[in-house]
Amino acid sequence: MAAHSLDDYARLAREGRDAVQAEFLAAEERASAGNREILERTGLRQGPAEPPGPPETATKILGRTWSAPLVVGPLAGLFRPEGELAVVRASRAAGLPVVVSAFSGRTFAELSAAAEGPLWLHTRLFRDRGAARWLVSRAQDAGFGAVVLTLGPQQHARLAPGAVPVNLAEDVPIRPPSGGPLADLGGYGPFADPSALLDHTVDWPGVEWLRSVCPLPLLIAGVRTPEDASRALRSGADGIVAETLDTLPAIAATVAGRCPVLLRGGIGRGADVLVSLASGADAVLLERPVLDGLLVAGREGVGAVLDEVVRELRAALVFTGTGSAADADPGLLRTGRTPAREPDTGPPAREAAHPPRTGDLRKSDLHTSVGDPVLDTMNFLNEVTQRYPDAISFAPGRPYDGFFDTEQIVTHIRAYLDHLTGQGLSPQAVRTAMYQYGPTAGQIREIIADSLRADENTDVPAESIVVTVGAQEAMLLVLRALITGPDDVFLVSSPCYVGITGAALLLDTEVRAVEERADGVSCADFEAAIERERAHGRRPRAFYVVPDHSNPSGTTMSMRARVELLDLAARHDLLIVEDSPYRLVSPGTPLPSLKSLDRDRRVIQLGSFSKTIFPGARVGFVVADQRVTGENGATSLLADELAKIKSMVTVNTSSLSQAAVAGALLSARGRLSELNARPAEYYGDAMRATLRELDRNLPAERRAELGVGWNEPTGGFFLTVHVPFPADNETLTRSAQEFGVLWTPMKYFYPQAGGDHAIRLSTSYLTPAEITEGTARLARFITALSTEPQT
Repeated sequence: MAAHSLDDYARLAREGRDAVQAEFLAAEERASAGNREILERTGLRQGPAEPPGPPETATKILGRTWSAPLVVGPLAGLFRPEGELAVVRASRAAGLPVVVSAFSGRTFAELSAAAEGPLWLHTRLFRDRGAARWLVSRAQDAGFGAVVLTLGPQQHARLAPGAVPVNLAEDVPIRPPSGGPLADLGGYGPFADPSALLDHTVDWPGVEWLRSVCPLPLLIAGVRTPEDASRALRSGADGIVAETLDTLPAIAATVAGRCPVLLRGGIGRGADVLVSLASGADAVLLERPVLDGLLVAGREGVGAVLDEVVRELRAALVFTGTGSAADADPGLLRTGRTPAREPDTGPPAREAAHPPRTGDLRKSDLHTSVGDPVLDTMNFLNEVTQRYPDAISFAPGRPYDGFFDTEQIVTHIRAYLDHLTGQGLSPQAVRTAMYQYGPTAGQIREIIADSLRADENTDVPAESIVVTVGAQEAMLLVLRALITGPDDVFLVSSPCYVGITGAALLLDTEVRAVEERADGVSCADFEAAIERERAHGRRPRAFYVVPDHSNPSGTTMSMRARVELLDLAARHDLLIVEDSPYRLVSPGTPLPSLKSLDRDRRVIQLGSFSKTIFPGARVGFVVADQRVTGENGATSLLADELAKIKSMVTVNTSSLSQAAVAGALLSARGRLSELNARPAEYYGDAMRATLRELDRNLPAERRAELGVGWNEPTGGFFLTVHVPFPADNETLTRSAQEFGVLWTPMKYFYPQAGGDHAIRLSTSYLTPAEITEGTARLARFITALSTEPQT
């Protein structure tokens, strides 16, 4: 048969079900819904490097080594006459253990012969203890290797049609409930309703009794809390089967390696297996994908599903840089969860600094992003700047204050008010426009659309624009809309503006880096990244790039690369997120924006007026003219969907700020390039002066001797200097303290490591005199550290 993915098997299995099968499987889906929800929003972090060789999946459980941390089942009522034998034989070929139900339709001896290795028996507490003793004895005689006892309510009320539990035949000494005949249990046979025979309470004395009569290793399933795990251990359990992923870390911490911990419920892919291992499990029980494979193609389908899950597990290990399944730890998880709770050892000691029962929090109680170094970057730079106020700073990438006049704000707002009046709005309507919230998508969209046509040759309808609180909010809205689950990934050029990676961190969005070369992003590298992600079962959704004078490197994408990038996006059916805040504050005529070249609505454009008008306005925008089609066939613009998200975030962008920006645009007839002609000339001069002074202080011969170099941007605010020593927080502090000059470590801007020997210089905020003195200090610092012995 043709090769199928796990998704294919799930789809084909759904199509082939009858009503009874669908009802039976729906109960299993409901039981595992909680675990599925957690797995769908939990991803894996990409490791710094792939393991040196193929990752090791072999796992030792209960003294036996299996090919992978997978236990097949427990399975009963498999809808096909040969179902259980097919599963057992396919699992034997895959080198995996199988859990067989007490209500199996095949004898234990027959299944054991097909397995050619120990099976595990899955049972519950019977009301009649003699039945339990009989089953365990029969399983032991057949060569079974363990017993899995599930506590609590039965998930499925009945066996599937045609399933006859032959191991509970007439010779089993079961006393009928309430003294009635077994045939009165009804259904498809005397045992079609197994719940009538079972004890559904969590009966710990019953567990201890079974432990006393069971010579096989005993695993306790149905464990949902650390307290349950502790009690199971005290009752003599040789293993724990946790039922809920959210409490798995706490259960694993309670068990503390004293026995294996398995997870049951919701496992559907290889990545789910690794998430479970990283959360504290030693292995998982695989049920639903096996059923799908069986329903579609019998034994061959089961074998293909098992092979695919193991293959995906290996791919996940490679992706995270983990050499073996045994090495999985919580650091692999992208979505933070509540940390594992320590076993209860009595009341905690009183903390000296905080009285009990306060609202104080631990850092671990907060979202994991708040502890990420990306969010600490700006705080550290601000701290260093304040500590060394006399140091000349090449760190802040902000506009030069000399171009701002306080009275301009009033003039801009007045120009916008006059515009509204000229449009025929009454005084009441003008007052409402300024004092009320206004439309979520913004009230100056027409003015922004006119400006894009005038300055960028970009013709988009005003309805495709959402006015945002700076470009940062635009990034959050786009990420939230496009990323739908842990298999979706967001590609970024690297080094990359920390705002986009920070936004991704807040939204638990996995970012993959496409490394910039000296002349910018290579389309070949971009395509390789797309193919690599898809090979690992992930879906690249969009690619973030700053094509003009990028932050932080200062590189500019060539015209040829722009055209190739758009063509690549079309061929691979993904979006480009364009962010170019430095285009109109740089000298010369810029290359066409990606959006202006976009003919297939592949580009989402982020815009900001922070550099072109003034940062304090906090006004940006996003152009999202992509069409969105609903399940009912109705269409909308992506901008409409972004506005819905914005309504739950900032509600709207300040009407006062919009008025100031709109007034500036109106005064320049939409041509920001004309409004910024003088600043662009200033910034161009600053960049050329910095490059000239660097060359004067570190001429080519000296640079070659020291191992130092830099790029030469033609515009924008930033350039990159490569140095032979680690450019980190420690050397930055030394630079400020001993040499009186500040800069930014480039390592902050690499999402997946890099930039350890590079610094970012921003030239926009300094006067000519500060550039001359600052570069002299910087040269002395670079020379001193480059000639020191490296330890």
